[in-house]
Amino acid sequence: MASELRQSLGLTHATAMVVGTIIGASIFVQPSEITRQMPTVEGILLVWIAAGVLTLFGALACAELASAFPRTGGVYVFLKEAYSPAAGFLWGWAMFWSMHTGIIAAIAMVFARYTAYFMPMDDTGMRLTAVGVILVLSAVNYLGVRHGGLVQNLFTGAKLLAIVVMIVAGLWLSRDIVVAAPLDPPAATASGFALAMVAGLFAYGGWHMVTYAAGETRRAASTIPRALVIGTLIVTACYAGLNAIYLQTLPLDVLRASTRVAADAADVLMGTGGASAMAILVMVSTFGAVNGIILAGPRVYYSMAQDGLLFRWLGTTHPTFHTPHRALVLQAVWASVLTLTDTYRALFTRVIYTEWIFFALMAAGLMLLRRRPDYRPAWRMWGYPWVPIIFIVASLAIVGMQIAAEPVDSALGLGLVVLGWPVYLVWARQRRAIPE
Repeated sequence: MASELRQSLGLTHATAMVVGTIIGASIFVQPSEITRQMPTVEGILLVWIAAGVLTLFGALACAELASAFPRTGGVYVFLKEAYSPAAGFLWGWAMFWSMHTGIIAAIAMVFARYTAYFMPMDDTGMRLTAVGVILVLSAVNYLGVRHGGLVQNLFTGAKLLAIVVMIVAGLWLSRDIVVAAPLDPPAATASGFALAMVAGLFAYGGWHMVTYAAGETRRAASTIPRALVIGTLIVTACYAGLNAIYLQTLPLDVLRASTRVAADAADVLMGTGGASAMAILVMVSTFGAVNGIILAGPRVYYSMAQDGLLFRWLGTTHPTFHTPHRALVLQAVWASVLTLTDTYRALFTRVIYTEWIFFALMAAGLMLLRRRPDYRPAWRMWGYPWVPIIFIVASLAIVGMQIAAEPVDSALGLGLVVLGWPVYLVWARQRRAIPE
């Protein structure tokens, strides 16, 4: 039963999960993509702030839904309640096969690559290191949600401290650096801003995952909304500060060409030792992000199994540790397979954009739920109805741009999601056949 999960997470744990899962590796590399699309410093900073505001809009919608349905499963539960179990199932289906396990594999590989900076290893060695990280952190979370929460607090705290130190030190050390402005910068375009926003929003990804563990969060109806708002604001401040340092330290043409923006900026500020410092920061950041993502995912599969939409044995908790242990093991195995076979690259890049379809459905579902007399959230979002409408339009715009840019890969990604429909029909038929 769902009550077997222990409510061990408080506001600090939940906020650390929001911050820790969002801040992974993207902020240390993604600024290059945004700089390629936006030709001015003001435009670049505007993109990062606008992406943060839009992320906050999504977080506000998620927060209200979490206050109305403070149950294990998060987005899966919201979609199921707003539409039907089929919508929730398709979210969980895409999560397991690609979106969630794929990002675990991808971020674990980033950790391994930066580990190779200090311990040289070939591609096989890096993949084995990534699998080792996945298995170790899965074992930690197997032993209890409190253990996973403590690891999240520790690494998120260390990550935030390092980022604050970098921002403060960067402002101090860069005061005498003069970065030449482009003589004749091209004008910013609407399409360039839109593409830059897509890149920025992907760097803010993961904000919704804290809702998956609502069943293990104390006073979830109030704790999760607060964690989502506080965490998103913290991340936005960190991202704006880091980008201010990048822009104050590196010329725009260097920023556009860089594949390791943070390390290049650190080299300018601190000399050759800067790259080592940044490698450590990325390792800390990605380790914490992988832990939070590993903690979150199995709660969805557990909830689906409780509802009869997955194997019943996935809906059980460990008798001692009170964790969804079988779902954790299954997730670890599949993420490790994706890592070892390198298939996570194709799956993740083709399917990750489809989560924005579900985000749009989630926000639209909130608007539908508001019309129901039995819908009684403990907390109502600010700016209704304009905030969810803006978020829906932006989410669908991201999907549309992705389809236009890569139609073949987009079709394959959508195809993987659609494959879940006949599977759902089988599970639903079996569930109806089982007597109550």
